Amino acid sequence: MNGIQPMRREDYERSIRLSEFAFQYEFTEEERAARMAKIKPEEHYGYYIDGTLAAKLMLMPMQVWLHGRKFDMGGIAGVATWPEYRRRGMVGQLLQHALEVMKEEGRTLSFLHPFSFGFYRRYGWETYVDYRKYELTAENLPRYPVQEGRVEATADWELLNGLYEAYASRYNGTLVRTEEWWQDRIFRFKKGRSVVCRNPSGEPEGYMIYQVKNKEMQIHEFVYLTEQARRSLWKFTSDHDSMAELFKMTAPGDDALPFLLEDPRIKQETVPYFMARIVDAALFLEQYPFTAGEGKREFVLHLEDLQAGWNRGSYRVAVDEEGRASVQRIESSPTDDHHREGTEAAPAGLACDIQTLAAVLIGYKRPGFLQRTGRLQGDDQAVNLLESLVPARQTYLLDFF
Repeated sequence: MNGIQPMRREDYERSIRLSEFAFQYEFTEEERAARMAKIKPEEHYGYYIDGTLAAKLMLMPMQVWLHGRKFDMGGIAGVATWPEYRRRGMVGQLLQHALEVMKEEGRTLSFLHPFSFGFYRRYGWETYVDYRKYELTAENLPRYPVQEGRVEATADWELLNGLYEAYASRYNGTLVRTEEWWQDRIFRFKKGRSVVCRNPSGEPEGYMIYQVKNKEMQIHEFVYLTEQARRSLWKFTSDHDSMAELFKMTAPGDDALPFLLEDPRIKQETVPYFMARIVDAALFLEQYPFTAGEGKREFVLHLEDLQAGWNRGSYRVAVDEEGRASVQRIESSPTDDHHREGTEAAPAGLACDIQTLAAVLIGYKRPGFLQRTGRLQGDDQAVNLLESLVPARQTYLLDFF
């Protein structure tokens, strides 16, 4: 039988070996056995040809932060095909199947790390986050005096997670982490030490996960809730200058570290990272926290989605004073938005594809920019309304899957 089905238990090892081949790494036998033991059958789908696993996809139930709220998200990973089965459209069918599963589960968003941005754009995903990548020498480090409070080592995931959630909820697109995620993903792959900084009252205000090896300090996570915590963590970092000559870290796309340095000419790079997709546009719009304002504000959205046909169409979106939207599917087209004689004036009309809508609502790009570059269609009044309705918030992601 050919087609998609939940992955069979007897194919777990073949699936892992496909990942090793496709992503060019290799497990030891012990690591492979441990990975097989952790496989959750409900998260794995295979495309079978004559009973043989030819391609695969992993779909993980997750949550993400968006404007301070948690949204259900489907994380896609491990997408791979054996070379002898490629160019047959199997990955496209697996992605389509994943979209249908996520819609049934009520997951409004999906994230993935692309091997090719162009490839996944064809299936409705769009870039949603960049990060800043820094390299500093010991001479570049910011120098702060001794800060009040203290920095101490910790392995307490709950303590770290409390700080992480307070930090992550300030951004759009960050993961909601579980204990399992901390143990299997953070502590396992982000090697080294974890330290927490406390204020003079003993309250935790930030943490850092880092490793020093071969005269290089890799800062995996640099999380702070206050300016004092930021300074404390940098003071702690600079105290490693006798151990390390090079300091590497990542930061949000709007990070201002170079401005705060005595010499801002450090090595820095902006790296496009993950992609996002809206799975169920109507449900996502209803859940989305638009900006509060006076009176009801309405617009009509004409949406194109080449893969998820349930999203394709026109919607009347009415946002109340508290920023809650009601969404109604209507029979309309972009040319119907003009006022007809003898009828009530139509709400402002906008048109875009599902990729552009994700870029707007997740906060990666503003409506005005997308209108100017041809990705969002609508007159200035309609675009200005959307600008006022969508809160501005930086996107970020500290994780990988």
